[in-house]
Amino acid sequence: MFIYLSKKIAIPNSIRLKCVSWNKNQGFISCGGDEGLLKVLKLETQTDDAKLKGLAAPSNLSMNQTLEGHSGAVQVVTWNEQYQKLTTSDQNGLIIVWMLYKGSWYEEMINNRNKSVVRSMSWNADGEKICIVYEDGAVIVGSVDGNRIWGKELKGIQLAHVAWSPDSKILLFGMANGEIHIYDNQGNFIMKMTLHCLMNVTGPLSIAGIHWYAGTEGYIEPDCPCLAICYDNGRCQVMRYENDDNPVVIETGVNVASIQWNHCGSVLAIAGSLRSATGDKDLNVLNFYTPFGEHLRTLKVPGKQITAVSWEGGGLRIGLAVDSFIYFANIRPDYKWGYCSNTVVYAYTRPERMEYSVVFWDTKNNEKFVKYVKSLMSVTTCGDFCILATKADDSHPQEDADPDAGAATYVLVLCNSIGTPLDSKYIDIDPLFVTMTKTHVITASKEAFYAWQYRVAKKLTALEINQVAKTRKEGRERVYHIDDSPSGTTDGTLDFAKAFTATRDPICCITASDRTLIVGRESGTLQKYSLPNITLLQKYSLAYRAYQLSLNCNSSRLAIIDMTGVLTFFDIEPRGSSGDAEGGASAGDPSKFERKDVWDMKWANDNPDLFAMMEKTRMYVFRNLDPEEPIQTSGFICNFEDLEIKSVLLDEIMKDPERPNKDYLMNFEIRSLRDSRALIEKVGIEDASQFIEDNPHPRLWRLLAEAALQKLQLKTAEQAFVRCKDYQGIEFVKRLGNLQSEAMKQAEVAAYFSRFEEAERMYLDMDRRDLAISLRIKLGDWFRVLQLLRTGSGDSDDALQEQAYNAIGDYFADRQKWLNAVQYYLQGRNQERLAECYYMLEDYEGLERLANSLPENHKLLPDIGQMFVTVGMCEQAVSAYLRCSQPKAAVDACVHLNQWNKAVELAKNHNMKEIGPLLSKYASHLLEKNKTLEAVELYRKAHHFLDAAKLMFKIADEEAKKRTRPLRVKKLYVLAALLVENYHTQVKNSQQSKAKGKKSEATSALAGLLEEDASTSDSRIVDKAWRGAEAYHFFLLAQRQLYDGNVEASMNTALHPAVTMRI
Repeated sequence: MFIYLSKKIAIPNSIRLKCVSWNKNQGFISCGGDEGLLKVLKLETQTDDAKLKGLAAPSNLSMNQTLEGHSGAVQVVTWNEQYQKLTTSDQNGLIIVWMLYKGSWYEEMINNRNKSVVRSMSWNADGEKICIVYEDGAVIVGSVDGNRIWGKELKGIQLAHVAWSPDSKILLFGMANGEIHIYDNQGNFIMKMTLHCLMNVTGPLSIAGIHWYAGTEGYIEPDCPCLAICYDNGRCQVMRYENDDNPVVIETGVNVASIQWNHCGSVLAIAGSLRSATGDKDLNVLNFYTPFGEHLRTLKVPGKQITAVSWEGGGLRIGLAVDSFIYFANIRPDYKWGYCSNTVVYAYTRPERMEYSVVFWDTKNNEKFVKYVKSLMSVTTCGDFCILATKADDSHPQEDADPDAGAATYVLVLCNSIGTPLDSKYIDIDPLFVTMTKTHVITASKEAFYAWQYRVAKKLTALEINQVAKTRKEGRERVYHIDDSPSGTTDGTLDFAKAFTATRDPICCITASDRTLIVGRESGTLQKYSLPNITLLQKYSLAYRAYQLSLNCNSSRLAIIDMTGVLTFFDIEPRGSSGDAEGGASAGDPSKFERKDVWDMKWANDNPDLFAMMEKTRMYVFRNLDPEEPIQTSGFICNFEDLEIKSVLLDEIMKDPERPNKDYLMNFEIRSLRDSRALIEKVGIEDASQFIEDNPHPRLWRLLAEAALQKLQLKTAEQAFVRCKDYQGIEFVKRLGNLQSEAMKQAEVAAYFSRFEEAERMYLDMDRRDLAISLRIKLGDWFRVLQLLRTGSGDSDDALQEQAYNAIGDYFADRQKWLNAVQYYLQGRNQERLAECYYMLEDYEGLERLANSLPENHKLLPDIGQMFVTVGMCEQAVSAYLRCSQPKAAVDACVHLNQWNKAVELAKNHNMKEIGPLLSKYASHLLEKNKTLEAVELYRKAHHFLDAAKLMFKIADEEAKKRTRPLRVKKLYVLAALLVENYHTQVKNSQQSKAKGKKSEATSALAGLLEEDASTSDSRIVDKAWRGAEAYHFFLLAQRQLYDGNVEASMNTALHPAVTMRI
């Protein structure tokens, strides 16, 4: 991040300020000071220029109201942002609650206890409750409407601070002696807080601030520290929760006056004073830390004494109360973002998710893809790809991690421009610094760096991708300690153990180009390595510590931004040897170049002497170290190519990250491009051509070529296309030269510049409707093609009309508008797509009509048959298959749909032999699952009555052995016997059909009986089919007679041969 002072507001009569508070939601700033001073201010941007957004837009005071009511010095001001109320108190103990009415602030409630002074006030996270603590130990908790909820006197305790927990269940009370006590939200004491930051500290001390971030914008990491407690002696501890045994301890070395978290809990601001080296006066400083205690920046603030600090709601500005002034500083945050292949990649946190939401916003098509990543550390981009550095997730297996190396702790994920992971590597070193080239990813911790030569799917087959993903190729990954001097010969070492050896001079930044790697160290040393074979080539020494490095496109010059935002340059190759026409002298002297307050810079991709940089809220473009006039903007530079700078207003995007707007993407043309365009428009092509000759660039030649084309100066256009190496352009000019008509040339040029309406109009004016149609076909505008075809007639119009109808049908089908598609496919006579549309619409009558309208053996009939099969329409499927001479497919369809009767009939009609085995196979499958009755039904439907009867007799016999109800057994035997009778009838009918009336009926019957004898192995079933049913019938009759008292008749019935034989 980078910070710089941007504005200063003086308080009238030089009244000293004691407190300041910035309303995060509405933007009001309240400040209190001596003599009852209380003001409410509001800064608002006021500009007519739509391009000026964010910090770059001028801001003026839209509100400056002095609130009258306090007589003593105002010591505490706090906002209730949810209910838009301001609560203030002074040294006399007077508390006033202010409300906004018609654009002005008025007193709503007043309270004066008259016994003691208010030391601190805090609203809870939802704005429903306020806790007020007095110096004498009194605590009052009230509601937003002014009612007292509870009060308590803490005897013998001097209170100084209060803070609510994010869930409003806990209150922290800070004592005047530095102790912190934990209470519940009803005022019951829980415990004293352990203060690890005060270990071995003696002497008097007081609490400078307690701030518990409520998690309203999510957390930058799961289990992230969010409770900050700081003392006036500079000791600070940051805790995950109120009784955290392992807090982050920070030694600031500052006499702290005030602390506050930013809007998303990612940066802690600590304001205070530092004793100067001479010792005559204190120096005001504002330090910034991460929740994990890492120091980010220090801002020196003028004035005698800093008393308070408060962040703006978006985290882009911070307000400081110093003496009788409010200073404002602008923040340029370290967003996790990048730009690759017309895609802006950015990450943000949401309160409802523990992961980062990483958005891949395709600025060309205005589409976005979201990927959720846990513990994201950084986003790095190059070319078409992006690297996401994260902490390893314990719950996921590490496929490519070395089993001997133990569990890797970090992951590098290679993604394309829509967020699809292409490859990943598990590493052990902390990826604090990551840089990327077209072939390498280099990441560094403080002691070592790791190089990975990545490969992407564009160059590999699917098989090779899997191999690359699962094996560490020899030499593709290497680790080097910063104190080593690699010679490029010992390739293939991947030993993370040496990466943990400490160094006295840690790494602080890295950058790389296709052939050079530069590593910066905290002492100011720069180490230059070659790529891809990593060899230490040279060491350079700087007088300062680099914060950000960047190499130009030919790796001859290095841009360095130090910790204080000073941009300097360093030539790492002699300028004369880089092959530039200008030579070393004209490239400017880098040793004399210096710019302050620089927070971003980008080299041009196609010119080693061209770069753009951001200085406060201005963008400068430099050619040979000479600046052009600045552009007012606060955007982050995405890309600098073809004399155009693409910049993105990330501050605006982050206000609503789920809906990025194309208005937040800015394109700036540099002066030479603007001048060339102006020359072409105002002076003429010849003079512009001379200017571009003196300032050559492919983009300028292309501009000239396009202008010459517009004026049909084909010779100039061809020369310009040659200079910018545009082969298609050269071919186009040659084609234009072969045309005789000027109007035709102008129409072709209009089409070349995508002015299609104009080109079409010209073609029609020349009575060349065919060319207009051809143009629209190339563009895929088939609706317009159809309109043009209807305006005239021609030989090939019918074929073109069909093509147009089908193309429009495809257009609707692609969008799943099947009804519209059907209308056009009918007119285009496209039966294949028509069948698909009917199927998708579930219009099976239409599908049947289509099948019937097709000629026999049409290639579409099998597909239509299959469609009918999938929806269970057997008859229509069979009809379709038979019409295309595929009886086997028809039988298979019947089998699939359990229409065995139909299947057998078809098999017999077409003399197919495989129906029997298929039937047996299916019956066996049913019997294995004990579905015997289903098997009987299957055989019965297939007219295999004898097989069905055998199974039925088997069921009846089993039921008889179980001695179940006799009536049920009788019914089973009757069913079996009926199946045998069906079998007899079937044999008889088959014999009669064979005889065809030539033989007598008796002869046919005899032949049928003989066939039965020949074909039946189990004659008992056929000959005595009714024996079982008969036996159970008489058995039941005997029982009934017995129960009726007719014993003799019952005995006679029981002695019937059928019953005795059954017994």
